[in-house]
Amino acid sequence: MLRAEVCSSSQLSFLMEAHDGLSAAIAERAGFKGLWASGLSIACSLGYRDANEASWSQLADVVERIVDSSRLPVLVDGDGGFGNFNNARLLARKLHQRGAAGVALEDSCFPKINSFVGDRHPLAEVNEFSGRLRAVKDALAEDFVLVARIEALIGGKGMDQAIMRAHAYADAGADAILIHSRRNAADEIVAFARAWQNKLPLVIVPTKYYRTPASVYREARVSTVIWANHSMRAAMAAMGQVCRRIMTEENTASIEPGIATLDEVFELLRYDELARAEARYLPGQRCGAFHSDGGIDFVGG
Repeated sequence: MLRAEVCSSSQLSFLMEAHDGLSAAIAERAGFKGLWASGLSIACSLGYRDANEASWSQLADVVERIVDSSRLPVLVDGDGGFGNFNNARLLARKLHQRGAAGVALEDSCFPKINSFVGDRHPLAEVNEFSGRLRAVKDALAEDFVLVARIEALIGGKGMDQAIMRAHAYADAGADAILIHSRRNAADEIVAFARAWQNKLPLVIVPTKYYRTPASVYREARVSTVIWANHSMRAAMAAMGQVCRRIMTEENTASIEPGIATLDEVFELLRYDELARAEARYLPGQRCGAFHSDGGIDFVGG
């Protein structure tokens, strides 16, 4: 259950970024108990910038593939809800219909820009954003987790503004507070946690302050750490390297030892289940590429 992963105050939980079905399956295989459907990573995978260039319906389509590709609960990066309270509750309903277990909404203005790009990050008015949160809570069942993401520190508004907003969003019905920082050290996060005093579970995204050990978060009583974009960034670096080497070497002989084998691909995506299903539902048929003993013929690419 996502609520247990995000809203537990007894132990630190970790959510791993996913941006498609493959990254979701890999994260589950690695042992993560929950997923973060990252706005940045999904936008990148679609060839868009993280500036609300992808539509909410495109986001929902990707979330459906993430949900279907693992058995893990998925918390979706819903940006600011793609508009006002009505857009936010529509987004939340559609994400819930696609199988998401929760959504995080940030108090930014539409269209947003990624928190680490530039210095202009206008914040939504507190009462207006609180209305977005209330609309989502009123539209969905209690088991759908709503995380309120505060961008006050990103926008340079200071700690007092961040704390004030956290209290307002808690009053509006948020299940947890996500406090975001672009500093390279976790000092802002620790200071916020100290002032917040665990009034609601606290979620963080240590993209910039990644050198901070997890023990600091445990001591600060942080509930959840989101590794927000690392699978996408790893894939981007690896694909770039492979493409350059193949272009230079004009073959893949030196590449093959360092990439996943086809057997590993087929095993991760459970081709064996399809073989067993064919044996059950198409007994005696030889239309497909599967052997009656469960083996698979792999022909071509």
